[in-house]
Amino acid sequence: MAVSERRAERKREILEATRNLFDERGVRDAQIEDIAQAVGINRAIIYRHFSGKEELFAETLVSYLEELEGLLGEADDASDTPDVRLGHITEVFLDFGVRLPAFVDCAQALLRRRGDELLEEISEPVMLSLGTAMTACLAHVVRILEAGVEAGDYVVRDPDLLANIFYTQALGVLNLVTLQLAVRKHNAGLPVTGPVPFDEVKSLLTLAAVAMARGTA
Repeated sequence: MAVSERRAERKREILEATRNLFDERGVRDAQIEDIAQAVGINRAIIYRHFSGKEELFAETLVSYLEELEGLLGEADDASDTPDVRLGHITEVFLDFGVRLPAFVDCAQALLRRRGDELLEEISEPVMLSLGTAMTACLAHVVRILEAGVEAGDYVVRDPDLLANIFYTQALGVLNLVTLQLAVRKHNAGLPVTGPVPFDEVKSLLTLAAVAMARGTA
């Protein structure tokens, strides 16, 4: 096996171990030492393949996004109305995030950074790979929004921007679902917490997405 092939194979092993640990323990509890141990290497070797933790997270997120893109494609039926299509992929996204909370943590770990910081810490090829995976997912939303505009149902000036807003909005909602603490005002004026029913969250977010696309929100 050539050096380049061995290097590529080792990188795949690291990414697979990272994804497995993320899914088993969550992003916060998966340490670089644990990933190295799972592959059977020294942690220093990981940094020969990745510039840092952010780049490792970015490439791991690519695997989640590629899996998500396949599910979005299966859920979208172009023969349905734009409202129904938007509802279906919203539900698929939320179900995916609940099933794989590490996806949400991994995505938000990168979203919390400024764009210029990420560009400094993540190599251009990895950023290109991440951007390609993200746009593949968002393209499903963009096509639905464009179909709605063409049908005269939606009022959307920039479908790509709105698709990005939907993506970050859904990630935030998934945080609330994981937290399971909705703050409410008690009759006595004191704040209390209540549950966050997932089915109701899906319904509300679908309604909000359609309202935003229709320009009524």
